[in-house]
Amino acid sequence: MNWQIQQAKARFSEMVERTLKDGPQTVTRHGKPVAVLVPADQYRRLRSKGKSFKAMLVAAPFARIEIRRAKEKTQKVDL
Repeated sequence: MNWQIQQAKARFSEMVERTLKDGPQTVTRHGKPVAVLVPADQYRRLRSKGKSFKAMLVAAPFARIEIRRAKEKTQKVDL
């Protein structure tokens, strides 16, 4: 269900109950979605699936990549 910001503020308890019963509730401003209220357990599941940038780098297969630092102190760049 979509809730205008004014409705969401005035009927927040109802919005929370509907979230728990029916699932995510969308909050709109000027007819455009700006936020979504989701149950806490669903939010935790969504967050745990997303890896941090650091975790993605650690998991990346860099074994075949050779990285060498240039010996020159500066590089010429054509602009």
